[in-house]
Parts: sequence; structure tokens; C-alpha cells
Amino acid sequence: MRLVFAGTPAAAVPTLRALATRHEIVGVVTRPDAPLGRRRVLTPSPVAAAAEESGLPVIRAARLDEPATEAVSRLRAELGVIVAYGGIVREPLLSLPEHGWINLHFSLLPAWRGAAPVQRALIAGDAELGVSVFQLVPELDAGDVFAARPVAVPADATADDALTLLAGEGAALTADVVDAIAAGTASATPQQGIPTLAPKLRLEDGLLDWTQPLDSVYARYRGVTPEPGAHTTLAGARLKILAAAPADASVAPALSPGEMRGEKTSVLIGTATGALAVTRVQPAGKGPMSAADWWRGLRTAASVRVGS
Repeated sequence: MRLVFAGTPAAAVPTLRALATRHEIVGVVTRPDAPLGRRRVLTPSPVAAAAEESGLPVIRAARLDEPATEAVSRLRAELGVIVAYGGIVREPLLSLPEHGWINLHFSLLPAWRGAAPVQRALIAGDAELGVSVFQLVPELDAGDVFAARPVAVPADATADDALTLLAGEGAALTADVVDAIAAGTASATPQQGIPTLAPKLRLEDGLLDWTQPLDSVYARYRGVTPEPGAHTTLAGARLKILAAAPADASVAPALSPGEMRGEKTSVLIGTATGALAVTRVQPAGKGPMSAADWWRGLRTAASVRVGS
């Protein structure tokens, strides 16, 4: 089939590559180059870089507006495939390809419709994650589902780890669905169940509440890592928590919620039911560092209290 692909982050690249081995990609739509790093160097999106590496034509568009629609119309694509582009497909673009658009979504729909399904699922403590390929419709993530697949995610996986795993599984599933559409054998079924929503995370979603049970604190840490980033406050300053895991309850000291104490290789912070062992941090205005080294640099008392 002649496909137009829309996507932006690294999680979309496996699907682009999988489809390029089976079908003709006539165009790749992605968001414009963005300034990255301290020097704010304009950098192509991961999808743009992958497309250009493969010699595929790239359309850079901040949103899927009239100019983007005109550019896609010239491609004469039979099917549109979208994976985490970062914008909404509206009419007339939605109906432009003969077979419309399909979307790879990183949840088992109708669970976690929206921009941050993996992050919200981890924060909620979901035991099962997954991927779905569905027909794009005007309503948010509400179209009929062609295929869905549960994916086992390690109990210590952060959102970044989980998304990398789901991206690979989703790429294979999407390619199979496109093959079925090309063969005329694809069928989709309406979503079943009560939808849950996954709005984009804000900076404040990364603030850890030490009065919560350890499982909940760790679930939020996993869900907001690396973006927008887990953090707490100490003396009014934000402290980013870059790496952490539940402390061994058999040897960890009893700490009250928000009480922080340094150990040889980590810093322990108390929650309502146990301690979180933090191994890497980033203090305000400084670079990432070992949590134990940061603690030693404080030259403080046996314990301090962090905010919630």
C-alpha cells in the first residue's frame, strides 16, 4: 500500500521502520526541528532523522492544518498511519486517504485515552499494559479496534523503559494490521468498557507525596520518569529524583514520611509504609550526581525532612 506516516518521538520510529520494509511510504509527517540541549541547537525529531536516513520524503508541520493537508493530498496515499505525532487529525485530512487513518496507541483501549497512556497507567499501578491499533475518528482515541495486545512490563520499569518495550510490540502489531487492510481481510470491533483518560503530564505531576504508601510513591516515580521528572523539595528548592527503588524493608531504618537519611550508596526517604532508596539526584542549578555524594556534600545532621 501507499502509506503516509505521521509521528514524532523515538517511540514512533520502530513502526515507521517496520512499515517501510513491507509497504511504500510516500511521505512522513513530523513536527518541526526543536531546540535541544543547553545550547538550544535545532534538532530533527527522531522520526525525521529516521525517515531522512532511509531516504523518505519528510513534511515538517507544527499542526495538521490546511498547508499540511495540501501536502498530504499530493502524496495520493491509500492509508494514513499515526503514532504519537503530537497533534490531532481533523477533516478533511481524516478522510483524505482511501482507508482513512489508523493509530497505534500505547494502552489497551478504552483504557487511558489521551496523550500520556503509559505514564498514567504506571502511576495508577496498573498490572497490565498493552498496545492497540484502531481506526482514527474525530472523538479522542474512540475508534474501532483492529488489534490489541497485552504486554508484560517489568515491575521496576520507568515510563521510558515501558514505552520502549511497547513501541517494539506495537510496531509489529501495526504492520500486521496494515497487511490485513491491504489484503482486504482486516476487521475492527467497537471498544468495550468504560474509558479512562490520560491527559498530558504537568511538572506538578512529578511531585512525590511522602505521606502516601511506598507502592504509590514508587508507582508515581516510575510514571513520571524521565518526563516531567520525579521531584521533591528541600529548604524550598526542587530536588529531582533520577533513580530510585523501594528500600529493603528488612534492613532499612524506620523513617517517618518525608524523613531523609544518607546511607553509603543511597539516600533513604520515608513514606507511609516504608522507605524509598534514591541513588541519583539533580539538585536545583546543578547536574545529575550520585545521591550519596550529594548527601555527603550537605554536611548535615543524621536526617533532614523533605517536602511533600
